[in-house]
Amino acid sequence: MKKTFLALSLLTLLAACKNNDKKIEKADPLSIEEKAKAMADTVNYTSIQWLDAKEKDLGKLTHDQSIELSFRFKNTGDKNLIFENVWAQCGCTIPEKPEKPVAPGEEGLIKAKFNGSGSGVINKAIYIKANIKPDANDTLHFTGHFEETK
Repeated sequence: MKKTFLALSLLTLLAACKNNDKKIEKADPLSIEEKAKAMADTVNYTSIQWLDAKEKDLGKLTHDQSIELSFRFKNTGDKNLIFENVWAQCGCTIPEKPEKPVAPGEEGLIKAKFNGSGSGVINKAIYIKANIKPDANDTLHFTGHFEETK
């Protein structure tokens, strides 16, 4: 009797899980050609609003401790927001950008991971090239300082 009850419970659970599955359609990342086309004509440009400050002070840092940052934004224009490239000034920071277009009115995130290397005061930049007004470029910054080791 216990085995039958257990088997029926498992079947019910599996059926319930299957019914709750929703298909999530993901847009394919844009090709290099599609990104270039969006960047080539200012008619395709849109506007961006940074929901988080474009400059962040991380305060006191610990050597070799990775720090993850995020910068939230909103596409405030009427065209899809397309990030052609996002890069950092040095290899100690690895940024991530949205690979699919961000529709008008949608919010998104630029993420970055700083590896915790350096000494004294740090001042790092993350550069953005996207189809945004006025000039298709933007820059994010973060700062911090390492305590002197004795």
